[in-house]
Amino acid sequence: MGTRDLDQLRTHGFDDRAIHDAAQVVAYFNYITRIAHSLGVEPENFIQPWGNME
Repeated sequence: MGTRDLDQLRTHGFDDRAIHDAAQVVAYFNYITRIAHSLGVEPENFIQPWGNME
């Protein structure tokens, strides 16, 4: 992630606040997924995988 990446996001209408918020959400999900994976947490069986919304 560098200045050119940020500039590209801005050309798509993201302001600094939106970029900040997106980075926070992505970082949180990256963190929590790694913690769950390292602890061997299995996905809930009532949640359907993406693409299988039948």
